[in-house]
Amino acid sequence: MGELVGRFPSASDTNPRTYVVVAAVILSTFFVGFGGGVIFPILPNLGILLGISPFLVGLILSANRFSRLFANAPAGVLVDRIGTRTPFVVGMVVQSVATFGYVLAMIAARPELWFLPDLPAAWFLGSRVVWGVGSAFVFATAYTIAADVSDGDSRGANMGLIRGGILFGFPTGVLVGGVISELSGTVAAFAVATAFAVVASVVAYATIPETHVDGEDHRSVKPWDVDVSVPALTVGFVNFAILFAYLGALFSTLVLFLGRNDLGVFGFDAQASSGIFMAVTVLAAGAFMFLGGYVSDRRGSRIPILVTFLGTTFAGFILLAFADSVLTLVVACLFIGAGQGGTSGPLMALLADLTPDERMGRAVGTNNVLGDVGGGLGPLITLPLVEMVGFEPIYVACALLPVLAGFILLVGVRYETGQFLPDVDLEVAGGEGPADHAD
Repeated sequence: MGELVGRFPSASDTNPRTYVVVAAVILSTFFVGFGGGVIFPILPNLGILLGISPFLVGLILSANRFSRLFANAPAGVLVDRIGTRTPFVVGMVVQSVATFGYVLAMIAARPELWFLPDLPAAWFLGSRVVWGVGSAFVFATAYTIAADVSDGDSRGANMGLIRGGILFGFPTGVLVGGVISELSGTVAAFAVATAFAVVASVVAYATIPETHVDGEDHRSVKPWDVDVSVPALTVGFVNFAILFAYLGALFSTLVLFLGRNDLGVFGFDAQASSGIFMAVTVLAAGAFMFLGGYVSDRRGSRIPILVTFLGTTFAGFILLAFADSVLTLVVACLFIGAGQGGTSGPLMALLADLTPDERMGRAVGTNNVLGDVGGGLGPLITLPLVEMVGFEPIYVACALLPVLAGFILLVGVRYETGQFLPDVDLEVAGGEGPADHAD
């Protein structure tokens, strides 16, 4: 990233401080996902116990995504304006406070504790909204920090590791939240999640340096100056397509697909089996997130590995569309997970390759906005259409999305760089290089 990389050595160098920074970001982003997952196995049951309607339960579960959608772009602007350290630490603290709000929600449900309003649903909803805002700041800064401290030889691997931390945090939160709530109660589960979030905040405060601005030399960036450059929109639309198919379509329809086709594993019903198949995709994605980024660092260009994993996603959804056995379904989930994971690291690294340092925060915000829109629109569109036309046409359409994403990727990169296979060390900082005309 030009001048900043010269000041702050990349993870490929021997400076141990850089490894500490990357590890701290990975740990913190892990707990971003952890705090988001811990509520999922608990809240649906609380809907019955606390008298919360199913609609309100669904609204609470999705509230963080809606608030993050609106906070992503401003978070990216703020990063470019004041730097990465303060927004990252503040985002972690905000999420700690929001997670503690789950504890307050449970306390508010006890009428003998008069000092809190007896409105547990409002506490849960408010906590999720606040948690989404905090996660927007953590996401925007995490990828920007990784871009700042990495060069072309390490950027893809570091982006993959950070994305993997976010990915694995969510199912870990689901698992730990379910186990602790079963053994010690829901308040204990939320308290443990809060404690972990506080620890991660302390680690971030102690270890994350400023990587994006020099001292008091904060950039003058207008709050409405979001990044609509070709690299940001290209990567963002690829992210939109992948998350629409993966989170929006697969995760929201898989349980229905299993029930309709009478498929299950280990004697479990469709609901339990869907969790196992989802775990297969998550494990495959986690394994290939680092691998995809690492290989793209070594090859000298990120495009070949991105096209390969987009093709893997295509193959996975084609297999899913015509799956008629558990074995076929497992293979389909492995392909889809590998495709989603394998694109994540190289895709964010490509964004950093093509984006001048002073715009990286806003570019990440644009990418996150489009990704959240894709993940949010997926269920709204695919669930009704599944009932109308069936699963095969929907999954085949989802298979075509990564193909379309690959076309957008090649066109956008060619327009921006004049090449289909730009080098990972493409110079964009300092107003030089092919990305200069993006402004």
